[in-house]
Amino acid sequence: MFKRIPHVFIVVVVLMFALVAMSSFAFAQQRTFVTIATGGLAGVYYPLGGGMARIVSEQYPHLTVSVQSTGASVANVGLLDRGNVEFALIQNDIGYYAATGTEMFAGRAMPGLRGVAMLYPETIQIVTLAGSGIESVADLAGKRVAVGAAGSGTEANARQILAAHGLSYNDIRVDYLSFAEAASNIRDRNVDAAFLTAGFPTAAVTDLATSLNIRVIPVLDSAFSTLSADYPFYTQVTIPAGTYRNIDEDVQTVAVMAMLATHENVNADVVYQSTKAIFDNLATLASLHSAGGRISKEAAQDGQPLELHEGTARYFNE
Repeated sequence: MFKRIPHVFIVVVVLMFALVAMSSFAFAQQRTFVTIATGGLAGVYYPLGGGMARIVSEQYPHLTVSVQSTGASVANVGLLDRGNVEFALIQNDIGYYAATGTEMFAGRAMPGLRGVAMLYPETIQIVTLAGSGIESVADLAGKRVAVGAAGSGTEANARQILAAHGLSYNDIRVDYLSFAEAASNIRDRNVDAAFLTAGFPTAAVTDLATSLNIRVIPVLDSAFSTLSADYPFYTQVTIPAGTYRNIDEDVQTVAVMAMLATHENVNADVVYQSTKAIFDNLATLASLHSAGGRISKEAAQDGQPLELHEGTARYFNE
């Protein structure tokens, strides 16, 4: 009997090691939940983020990726800073303001924000109805104008573009409305014009143009010169004729860049795998949303306002 004890002991030890190994393997394969903060349902961020979530989840099944509809850029950097989400789609100007504690983030810098990639131009689209009599930004004086959700990236763009034309909120009647709300209020003639900052074509504008004749107001060279002198992250962009129904001529305007951001506290492997999944499958992303067709690995760090996350740096340095 006593001679068998060592054998029993050995069996028990082997089983213990096996259980530990199995537990470690199970831990390594455990499901990780990842959230991407996007924007309103009628903008580009939400469906594009949904496409990213789908691709990452398919490429790395242990990552369960979901999207969260939010107030977009300004709200999103706050969600990142508080650790409520792992990734966020934001404008590069808002990322810069948040990281440096300037503009609307004066006195509350968020140095933990990290960059993943620049994505595509976020075009400022100033939309009105064809019969409104509004043909230039200067014509917005005295009009009711939707400038984006309060504190949003769109709202910052609206304020800056108005200033480049010698106008302020004192010169217009301001409504703080989301993309969908702005389109609905233009349709109902409750507002005269709306600022929308998003990749084109924007769902809210496309939907509006299906039933009404719209006009997209240009931002001309003289205003761009003034704007870019104060805010060098703006670029000039042309919305091609035919982007929206009955828009038969190119429209010159300005843009910032959409980007994917994260936080220094997000696991490096999660960031690496998510970055790899997205940029190794850009053709799939383009098939899920047209904005994906304007994203490239080659330009992914052009104009990057944030320090790169270590997981992202690992991918782009491979």
